[in-house]
Amino acid sequence: MSGVHSPSHRHGQNAHSDHIHNHGGHKHGEMTTNAALASVSVALFLLILKIFAAAQTGSVAMLGSLADTGLDLIASLVTLFAVRYAMQPADNDHRFGHGKAEALSALFQVMLITASALAIGWRAIDRLSGGAETSRAEYGIGVSLIAIAVTLGLLAYQRRVIQRTGSVAIHADHVHYQSDLLLNLAVILAIILDTIAGLKGADALFGVAIALWLLWGAWRAASIAIDQLMDREWPKEKRDKFIALAMTHPELKGIHDLRTRSSGAHEFCQFHVWVNPDMTVLQAHQVMDEIEAKLMAEFPGVEVLIHPDPAGHSDETGYIPSETIEHQPHDHSVHG
Repeated sequence: MSGVHSPSHRHGQNAHSDHIHNHGGHKHGEMTTNAALASVSVALFLLILKIFAAAQTGSVAMLGSLADTGLDLIASLVTLFAVRYAMQPADNDHRFGHGKAEALSALFQVMLITASALAIGWRAIDRLSGGAETSRAEYGIGVSLIAIAVTLGLLAYQRRVIQRTGSVAIHADHVHYQSDLLLNLAVILAIILDTIAGLKGADALFGVAIALWLLWGAWRAASIAIDQLMDREWPKEKRDKFIALAMTHPELKGIHDLRTRSSGAHEFCQFHVWVNPDMTVLQAHQVMDEIEAKLMAEFPGVEVLIHPDPAGHSDETGYIPSETIEHQPHDHSVHG
């Protein structure tokens, strides 16, 4: 390898690495699918309850909650399709897999949330000018309490799935159901103020507040989805941890040109390493295998692409490289 580039070493070229990657991806796919199914079931159950409550109370806040739950059901069905599609393995036309279907699903949810917010806001303003009254408060309050209990259970489950998979589609669904939780609390307060405390117009004002909250949730979900579609880098803390682990190998002289991205529940990382220029191709390959084994133990499911360079070699890439990490003389510390 002396004085020349060695071929890039891609995770998954040996049977052991490929098994780890496929197993991790399949497990993540099952978790995201189950989370999407749970979301569909909850949305359908709450839709039936809120249709009854909205008809009984005439509350604009409850009507807004009903509209949001209806869109929840549509969004959850789209999410279910997206995570099922995203877990399909890479093929000849999609060599990096289908993970970005999750981000597209999240953007679709954002459009639904935005449409719901605008409709609720318009209905609330119309209610303020029309002066219609809310009735049968016990139905609205009771249904909202049931919705809160069910939603809390779903949110806890989704949180565990997101922590283990990083699914952007489930995260968008999670944001939506977080807003549902506050929305149901707002419905209860609005009905109490309007029907029990006698503060007429409170229900409609809460409808406006709910609409604004939904727009804020849509913005947050859109930001995450767009980051994935634009191949935004991993968070700095995660990149630093990845680099520090790789640099523990004694044969590495440095790391440069690190690039990372996420695609649904799948993650990719590629970087160049400096090694002794007198190494043979076989020796360099063995070093790359050892580095990958360490990284896969700490970051299961991440697809790694490593390009070994002779120590001190600099590529003229035409772009601004990411941080360069080298060994300090006589110790194993690193610097940026």
